[in-house]
Amino acid sequence: MPKRREPTSAQDVPKRKAKSPLFELGQVVATPAALRHLETHAVFPAALLSRHQHGDWGTVDSEDAESNDAAVQSGARILSSFSVEYVIVWVITEAKGDDGNRASTCLLLPEEY
Repeated sequence: MPKRREPTSAQDVPKRKAKSPLFELGQVVATPAALRHLETHAVFPAALLSRHQHGDWGTVDSEDAESNDAAVQSGARILSSFSVEYVIVWVITEAKGDDGNRASTCLLLPEEY
């Protein structure tokens, strides 16, 4: 059974993987609550988006990390989870559409899903 990692601050986790982006984000959107929380704690959304796009999945468990790694190749949905001052912020990039492109990426709080 994979061990769950304890949440850590988004600023305290080094970039885990690629030096260049692994996939396109598509149109980036965010919920007002997620933006408000990030602004309150001086975390730029672009920092989380960059980590996500470079293969740093944040605090997901090892099974979800493996799913994300496979999704980069297969075109499935990719989900990262970052702890920002004890609040989880998700970054979700949608699966590739019929046109072969990922249409969008959203920053949101889990309760907004």
